[in-house]
Parts: sequence; structure tokens; C-alpha cells
Amino acid sequence: MRRKSSPRQFVSRFIFGGFALFFAITSLLRAESYIAVEAYSGKILLELDADRKRPVASLAKVATAMVVLDWAELSRTSLAQLAVVPNAAATLGGSNPMAMVPGDQISLREAMYSMLLGSDNVAAYTLAEHVGRSIQSRAGGRTAQGAFVREMNQLARGLGMTRSRFANPHGMDTAREKGISTARDMARLAIYAMRDTGFQFYVKQSQRTIACYRGGQKRAFKVSNTHALIGKGGVNGIKSGNTVLAGPCAATSSEKKAIVQKLPNGTTNLTGRRLIVISLGSPDRWGITQTLITQGWGAYEGWRRQGSPVTQARELLSVPIPR
Repeated sequence: MRRKSSPRQFVSRFIFGGFALFFAITSLLRAESYIAVEAYSGKILLELDADRKRPVASLAKVATAMVVLDWAELSRTSLAQLAVVPNAAATLGGSNPMAMVPGDQISLREAMYSMLLGSDNVAAYTLAEHVGRSIQSRAGGRTAQGAFVREMNQLARGLGMTRSRFANPHGMDTAREKGISTARDMARLAIYAMRDTGFQFYVKQSQRTIACYRGGQKRAFKVSNTHALIGKGGVNGIKSGNTVLAGPCAATSSEKKAIVQKLPNGTTNLTGRRLIVISLGSPDRWGITQTLITQGWGAYEGWRRQGSPVTQARELLSVPIPR
């Protein structure tokens, strides 16, 4: 005869089952994805589950940065302009290396440094609020944050990131905001971002002393780059990220000197060499990134020695210039 479960046993089984389901889903989401692409040719050199949809944590801040830079150029706005940390930023949690609180002021330029080097969620939110109000006044939208995120997703569509949807400017996962992308789509975004010399200048630095203002008083901080490989073996960018759902993530740029060719007519042809590596959900993101850089460059040089053959369109990653 079967015994009936007591209420306590039922609750225990329910809780245990919930945890088991949570860890199963988390494990599935965090199965590793990666891709290595040479940016100038678009040649895909290595990949694993590169089209798997998944959270990408703070790699979303790359899109945030590019929306800010594109907006500043189009609106001819100086990045020296001050932004005010909004009240809602107090509830974000996560990285806040400058310990900013609502009411603090920070220039757009310094906020970009803190966001891209220190993965600062408050800086990302502040940038989105400030720039979003300008976008909202021109294009409409219910909120400044919503208007800004809409621009992030328009940028993604313009780059051909068909399997991506950004939910907020900082990349954190909340009950109501869960963004997704893929390794292939994030490679598109990284290639686009690293074409911008201004963006390159931000992300190539290992640390930077920046400042914000509280009550008119300047507060200086040294913010270190969370990307562990910056400055090592030709690595010159771009961003790291880590959340419970996304796991450890990294977008990395490794650059070599351009190949110089003298042509018969006396002119010189330069072929740039930049390797973009995206690692998503890897428990050893820096180890796999270093391996992919080594193997990726080897595969690229072998491909060039063969005459750079392309037999199928899917061997190349095309990254258009968004309108």
C-alpha cells in the first residue's frame, strides 16, 4: 500500500524539483558556443554552435556604446556633455566600480570608459537615459530607455543580427528583461564596433583614471579593464561579460600588422588582419579564447597560402554598414 506524501514532503519535492529544473535549464543555456572570424575578409575560421540563441551578458554594452557613438556623430553632440545618474539606476545591482548614486553627474565620455572597461551597469543605464531622451524627442517612444533599446535593436537588424534581441543597455537578466543573441551575431557586432577608431580607443586600454561629480565635488577613480587578455599577444579589445544565465562570455579582437604587397603598376596594396573571437558560456573563456586565437590565425594563414578560396557563401560573414 502506497503512503500518501505529507505536506512537508510535497513541498520538499516541489522545491527540489524546481532547483533541478533550474540547474538543468542553466546547464543547457551555458553549453559553450564560439566563433572565430577574420574581420577584413569575413572568413569564418572556427565555430561551434554559433547560431545557438542565448544570453550574452555585458557584451550587450558593445551595442550600447555604438548607439551612443553613432548618436553623438549624427547629432554633433560632444561626449564632454554631462549626464545625471537617474533614480532608477539605484535598483540595478551588479557592477558599479565608481559607486555612483542617483544625482551624480558624469560626462558621456567618462561613462563610456566606465561602461566598457569596468562593465559599469549604472554608467550604461545613465548613457541610455541621457541619449534615449534625445532619441525619444525625435522618434517618440514611451520611455527614454525604451527609445534607446529600440535603437540598439535597429542597429542589430542593420548588421544582419537576425537572431538577436536586446532588452536593456547593460545586459543583465531580470524577470522582465532577457536579451538574446548568438556567437555569430555578436561577431557581426564586434566587427562593426572595431571599425570605429573611437570605440577602439576606449576598449584597448587596460585601465583609465576617470571622474564623476557629486554635489559639485569631483570624485576620481581608476577603472580597470575586465577583459583579462587586453595587451597580450596582439589583443586590442573588446569586452567581457558574466551573468548566471549567460555564464562567462568574451568578445576579443586580436590584430596583426597589415600585409604589404607591391603591385606590378608600382602601387602598394595593404591587407588588414584582425581576428574576432566570440566565446559564450565557456567556464574557461580566457583559455578557450587564447586557443581560438592561436588556431584561428593558423587557419587564416593556411587559407591565404591556398589563395583564399571560397566555395560557399556561408564561409564568409558579411557585416554591412547600417543605414
